[in-house]
Amino acid sequence: MMQQRSDEELLERARAGDRQALGELMGRYQARVYRFGMKMCRDPEDAKDVLQETLLAMVKNVRDFRGASSISTWLYTIARSFCIKKRRRSKFASAEEHSLDAEVVPGASGLQDQAKRPDEALADKQVEQAVEQAIAALDPMYREVLLLRDVEGLTAPEVAEVLGISTPAVKSRLHRARLSVREQVAPLLGLPTEAPAAPGTCPDVLSLLSRHLEDEISPDVCAQMARHVEACPRCRSRCDSLQRTLALCRSLGSSVQVPASVQEAVRDAIRTSLAERA
Repeated sequence: MMQQRSDEELLERARAGDRQALGELMGRYQARVYRFGMKMCRDPEDAKDVLQETLLAMVKNVRDFRGASSISTWLYTIARSFCIKKRRRSKFASAEEHSLDAEVVPGASGLQDQAKRPDEALADKQVEQAVEQAIAALDPMYREVLLLRDVEGLTAPEVAEVLGISTPAVKSRLHRARLSVREQVAPLLGLPTEAPAAPGTCPDVLSLLSRHLEDEISPDVCAQMARHVEACPRCRSRCDSLQRTLALCRSLGSSVQVPASVQEAVRDAIRTSLAERA
């Protein structure tokens, strides 16, 4: 069985003019770029344009890319710049660039598990759509952080590089985005209505859990939180709801595929570009 070549090996070959290696790299990342475009632009045509422009930029600039950052970071940076341009040009854009109305991304839900009962599949579908809606309702500055970190799986420093902000700023936005999405989907996770905490009895376990996932709290604080959650059903339920929400976000990473028609249109544009350059 042939071992898959690494990004670094493909990049080295592509920079040397190997078009097959370049094509393999583009194929490896096209779904991720398209998915990011869909969830940021929320329009299939705009997502197609973002994918096409990103891959064309990759073709044109691959010889000059020296690998100071990862390929994924490089491509998401390019894709994000095109998403911002799309938002600014859209006739539906609001006066404030960081305030967009929530919409459900068409075709963004995953395939149902055929082994589940119809009622279970319907419930899963409703929760998944609620996650999509909650993410779409976030301001773009929070949405892009959540997408890059919790859906696409970049590290916080990589997200900071893509966005051109500090890692602490990424984490601050990420915590707010996570808690906002969790608040929207918690009722569909089958959790009972939360009783208010008695004053001074319960810490802010949701913020602490999110910060723990980003290595922002000390082992002592983590141990204290774990002991409290173990003894407090209310906080245990809250932590469980956040963990399940983040698991749903991660599952969205494979729920959007590039339609065959979009792939063909992008290939045609790249072939035309290569022919013109030749």
